[in-house]
Amino acid sequence: MHFLSLAACMVSAALLAGCATKPNRVDPSVNALSEPVKRPDDKIKGLSSFAQIEKSKSLAAKSKAKFPKTPESSPLVRPKVGASKGLAGRTLYVNSANDIRLKPGEVILTFDDGPVPKKTKAIMNTLGNYGVKGTFLMVGSMVKSYPSLVKAVKSRGHSIGSHTVDHANLAKVSFSSAKAKIRAGEKALANVGVDAPFFRFPYLASTPALRKWLAQRGVTVLDVDIDSKDYFKDSASTIIQRTMSRVKKQGSGVVLFHDIHARTVAALPGFLRELKAAGFKVVTLKSNSRPSTGNSLQVSSISQ
Repeated sequence: MHFLSLAACMVSAALLAGCATKPNRVDPSVNALSEPVKRPDDKIKGLSSFAQIEKSKSLAAKSKAKFPKTPESSPLVRPKVGASKGLAGRTLYVNSANDIRLKPGEVILTFDDGPVPKKTKAIMNTLGNYGVKGTFLMVGSMVKSYPSLVKAVKSRGHSIGSHTVDHANLAKVSFSSAKAKIRAGEKALANVGVDAPFFRFPYLASTPALRKWLAQRGVTVLDVDIDSKDYFKDSASTIIQRTMSRVKKQGSGVVLFHDIHARTVAALPGFLRELKAAGFKVVTLKSNSRPSTGNSLQVSSISQ
């Protein structure tokens, strides 16, 4: 009896040992519908594990916190729609002097007596840096001396007018002589393929008869509202202060400079910087008329 009990215990122990052994692994290929379960350490799209994905997310978050935002002034930042264009204002097309009507805070920049090598180019570069255009009133003798420079002014989108052939005081010569000097200045420009829809009297010395004659020919006379007086031998800072003072007092107008002086070249960047800071806009002046100087181009579209 004891022997039977002992045998039964041994059989039970053997059965228990068999239950404790590891079962055989099931081959997934046996069941076509079964798929291996992806574990966190499986490789995905070139990354060695899910842990690495989480790590990369963490690094990206830290990078955003570590590096500052790109400044709005950076050329890498796309300009916002409707953002200010800075100093550049509207384009004003005119048929006569009566059409030059500026709003408060608007100025037109004009430059007399050139062109002159280096100085005229430097002034154009400064204007370009601020994205604005000027009107250059050229003396015929200078045009003859530097025709390529005249073409450069035109190619950069600036407006051009005549300032007679020799900068004579037209109020002190005969009517016929004054007309001849004006025509000679226009011809000098026409010979290099440039029209002269604008005209400014040297020394601002005009006569009613000459104004009427120019108007009949479709030429717009440019007068001056704000004189920088850069023909005085003053420092650049003095020119800036004097001109800005008059601009603020006037509120708007046509500004006179000369592109023949080194002091004007030196003063222009500071003047434009202060002009922008004060909230002014530079208007681009264009002609919508057709002066009788030949080789003229009619402008049909008007931008305001």
